[in-house]
Amino acid sequence: MTAPGAASGSYAAAGVDIAAGDRAVELMRSAVGRTRRPEVRGDLGGFAGLFQPDLGRYRTPVLATSTDGVGTKLVIAQALDRHDTVGVDLVAMVVDDLVVVGAEPLFLTDYIATGKVVPERIAAIVAGIAEGCVQAGCSLLGGETAEHPGVMAPDEYDLSATGVGIVDASAVLGPERVRPGDALVALAASGVHSNGFSLVRHALDGAGLSLHDRPELLGGATVGDALLTPTRIYSRLCLELAERCGVHAFAHVTGGGLAGNLARVLPDGLTADVDRSTWTPLPVFELVRRAGDVSRAEMERTFNLGVGMVAVAPAERIADVLAVAADQDVAAWPIGAVAPAADAATEPVRLHADYAGAAQTWR
Repeated sequence: MTAPGAASGSYAAAGVDIAAGDRAVELMRSAVGRTRRPEVRGDLGGFAGLFQPDLGRYRTPVLATSTDGVGTKLVIAQALDRHDTVGVDLVAMVVDDLVVVGAEPLFLTDYIATGKVVPERIAAIVAGIAEGCVQAGCSLLGGETAEHPGVMAPDEYDLSATGVGIVDASAVLGPERVRPGDALVALAASGVHSNGFSLVRHALDGAGLSLHDRPELLGGATVGDALLTPTRIYSRLCLELAERCGVHAFAHVTGGGLAGNLARVLPDGLTADVDRSTWTPLPVFELVRRAGDVSRAEMERTFNLGVGMVAVAPAERIADVLAVAADQDVAAWPIGAVAPAADAATEPVRLHADYAGAAQTWR
């Protein structure tokens, strides 16, 4: 059916509304302006973003880049018609991979694909992205909004972003710095973050739980509210920990869970011993576990379970790490240590004991 006022052979008749895209850009302009760093050159709306870094701060500057999306968490946002938080998730997934190597996030560009450009919805998404950039201290340098009529439903959209950071070659973090005896310090997650939502939706659907339900386990919050809690952005905290506490490595706990991601920052011959009894998984994870009758092993492979980032630091700096985290209002606690192990190649991370308060249920 041809849109009113659109010629049958026009782009608008095919489902692409250029005017709506222009209006979306205008609506997002003020939000994007909040993220502007002094190194940005030019203004929003150009063919390319310009950024002039102060390379004088670095003896041997190294650029870092990361690309990611939000995954099927977007299905929850679209079902609830709430679009102001997933942009924060998008930024978190990108910048917190950059800081793992010690890189300061400089700027980010986003890509939004949607079945129909609704300017207010696009502006809400970008406002979330801008908020995430403000939290991370990076600029939203530009992006692209693509309308895909006939390919995506009018209310559907997908998000991705690419970020660029910078670190001096002498300050790059990673497995080569990790030593036996290093402490493992957990930095608390805000919720499910942005991984595992296919399993979340499968479990909820099987149990007949609605996004509008308010199970006692969530303390009065709706299921949807708990699931859409924005991913915590750790970049400023991690950069400060690296500078002030001599952190050797970080593990960003995303897909693959704590063990899978911690293993990525361990050198050959070392293992990480993690004590589960040092924390209790967040209630939202208990909800998913019960709803889907999900095993502990599957929960641990899929979710962060309350630990969104792990700092690997010299044991004598534990108190300093905890103090810096407290200053930034992020809960942190020691969860284990790095040790030599003959079987590290086959078991790089060993999980011990039962989760606090869940000894009889998490099996």
